[in-house]
Amino acid sequence: MEVLHRRVWVWDGREPEAHCWHLIVRRSVRNPGEIKYSLSNAPEQTSVRRLAYMQGQRYWVERSLQEAKSEVGMGEYQVRLWQGWHHHMAMVLMALLFLLEVRRKHRGALPLLSARDVREVLSILLPRANVTLEDALAQMARRHRRRASAMASHVRKAKQSNEL
Repeated sequence: MEVLHRRVWVWDGREPEAHCWHLIVRRSVRNPGEIKYSLSNAPEQTSVRRLAYMQGQRYWVERSLQEAKSEVGMGEYQVRLWQGWHHHMAMVLMALLFLLEVRRKHRGALPLLSARDVREVLSILLPRANVTLEDALAQMARRHRRRASAMASHVRKAKQSNEL
């Protein structure tokens, strides 16, 4: 891999002054057409080696986010307040940690074990409640009542804030 590093001044036009950042350009020796560019606000004394390493870690961050969205529902939240969002994200992170621990524990015997594999095995092994159509309809009715109550509460709060 070849790495180019320069300190560059970046100004977004909104802030009163420009900031000096690191520009890191990486090119793969095996695939010279593959060039990756990054800007970093890391401290000035950060080594080029460290900056290149951090740029390379982006793949793993993106992969983790993709797994969180597809396997443990990171993007499937329906909340109105920050506290609910934080609770949802905490549950997502705990689920990811669980999946990671299972994969680490079994990596010797199952080196290709994925988060999806673990999730599918759990869906088979964990007991499920026998749900009848009536149970499902009752649960849906409860959700609808809660949703209607939340909507009414939201409207009341909006009216109260407009009256102030």
